[in-house]
Formats: sequence, C-alpha cells, structure tokens
Amino acid sequence: MGSPDEPTRQTIRFARSEARTVAWAAVGTGPPLVVGGWWMGHLELNWADPGFRDFVTGLAAHHTVVRYDRPGAGLSPGPPERSLDGEVAVLAQVVDALGGGLVTLLGGSAAGPVAAALAARRPELVERLLLYGTYADGARVAPPAVREQLVALVGAHWGLGSRVLADLFLPGATAEERDEFARYQRTSASADAAAASLAATYAFDVRSELGRITAPTLVVHRRDDRAIAFDLGREVAAAIPDATFVALEGHDHLPWRGDAAAVLRSLSDFLPGSSGPAPAATPASVLSARELEVLRLVAQGLADREIARRLDLSPHTVHRHLANIRTKLGLPSRAAATAYAARHHLLG
Repeated sequence: MGSPDEPTRQTIRFARSEARTVAWAAVGTGPPLVVGGWWMGHLELNWADPGFRDFVTGLAAHHTVVRYDRPGAGLSPGPPERSLDGEVAVLAQVVDALGGGLVTLLGGSAAGPVAAALAARRPELVERLLLYGTYADGARVAPPAVREQLVALVGAHWGLGSRVLADLFLPGATAEERDEFARYQRTSASADAAAASLAATYAFDVRSELGRITAPTLVVHRRDDRAIAFDLGREVAAAIPDATFVALEGHDHLPWRGDAAAVLRSLSDFLPGSSGPAPAATPASVLSARELEVLRLVAQGLADREIARRLDLSPHTVHRHLANIRTKLGLPSRAAATAYAARHHLLG
C-alpha cells in the first residue's frame, strides 16, 4: 500500500468515554455518512490503499464520510468488543461524537448487523441505512466446524489465519495482493484481538430486530460473494420493511475491489442529496393520502405519538410514513418537512 497523494485528506479524531476510546476519521463535506467498522480495519493503512481511498472519496462527493476502527484494531486501543451490544455502543459513540442530527449508516460485511441493530434501536439517529454484503445471523455464514476452526487458527497461527482470510476476501487477487492483505490484517490487530473479533462477528444475530427498522434501507450484494453468501443478503432485505435490494455481479467481498464503480453507483443513487428531489413534483403527485395526512400533522407541530393517536396508528407506522415522506420529497429533516408543508399550503 503506497502513500496517498491526493487533494482530499482525512482528519483523524478520537471519541472518548469511560468505557473506551474509538479512533475515527472524516473526509469530505455535507451530511454525515457513517461507515461501520470492517472485520479488520486501520484508518491510516486503509487510506493508503488507492482502491479503498478512491471508493471512500466517491462516497464523499456529497457527504462527510466518517469511518472508525473497532476497539482492539487499527488506532483504537483496548480490548475488542465481544458482543453485538458492545459493537452497537461503539457505533453509537461515534455517531454521538458528530454532535447530533440524523446520519446515514453504511454497514458492510460484519458491520451490517451492527448498523442494522442501531437503526432498529435508535431510529431517531438514522436517516437512511445502506447495507452491503452482509447477513442477519452469523451462525449461517459458515458451518459450525468451519467457524470454530477458523477462529482457532487465527488465534493460534495468525500468519496462516490471515492468509486464509485473504484467500476468502480476495478471490480474484494476485498472490502479491493476497500477501499484502494478509500483512495488513496482522498489522491491524494482534492474534488474540483478531480471534475475539472474528468470534463476535459469527455470534451476531439481528433477525428479531430487522422488522423494527423504519429508515429507508438499501441492501446490495454480489451474486457470487465467497465470504457472505448471496442468499443471506437477500434474506436481510426481505426482513426489513420496504427495503430495496440490488444484486450485482462479481465474487469479491470487499466493495472497493472488482467492479467497485457498480457498488459505488448503487450506494450513491440511494444517498440523500446525491441527485436531489424532483423539482416539479407536487405533494399530491408523490405522496399517498395517508402520507399527506401525516405531513399536515407534522407541520402542525405534533409528535409521532400524538399523530398516532389522531390517526389511530402505531408510532412505529407514523415514523415509517415520515421516513417515506422525506425520502420521496428529498427532505433532510423533520424541520425541512414542516417548511415544505408551509410552502405548499398544507398547514390548514
């Protein structure tokens, strides 16, 4: 991995709490897009990889892209988290460090269940959810014997374990590229930390939480992904209300490898602000009758629970209607929805 030489530079900061310190980096300007921690990450080493850097820079065309190192890897000190709750707390800590407001989450691979869980548990934080090459139940990623053997191999012989994982993640790479990726993994974390993190990713299970996600969601998966089977991604999309599923060709697990442009295009098309709202659209032409009712009540200052009582709906359904309204109209916030309603004389 060479040294980066580009006009866009990342800024590294640290989010500190009593429980942990998390290193995170930001690049670009615009609404925040928080990218979950990959299986193995290192803010500086990743940024020195031209392919990775081009991918992130593409996402940063209209957004501030925020990445972080999971505890025990890269620049984040301390032991790795060993549970889904712990990983969700890390992600929430990074989101909180941004100073408030809605964020878009991008969770790829093992970061997908973490991002999905935060979207389900803290809907007030998440504007949109993007998932790539991910799963809902880590127990289905590989047979039990394979999972146990791989965790044991990583812990006992990190050199060989890192090479096995390189073969899995980079099926189309040259021998030199796989050697380089294996070294990168070993530099990013110790054998014990890597084994603990791998065991945790296999233990993630968010099947019971996917149905509670209200944020507009996109799920992207390559058909021949060798690390996370295609069917697992499709099942995630089927379990999230109104999720959009995009199937792409290819067998590379890492999105910045292979046809990275297709992945970037799919993600960017779903991001708020990338194309902007259709200027000629009127409320009646894009919103359902129920969505118009919800928008009028939002503009009158009613909270979700008050709207739910008024319309005999659940707060969850009201929140979903509002998310759909904002997606259809290209509105970044509840306040923007109120302003839109005023401009279109919907307050009466």
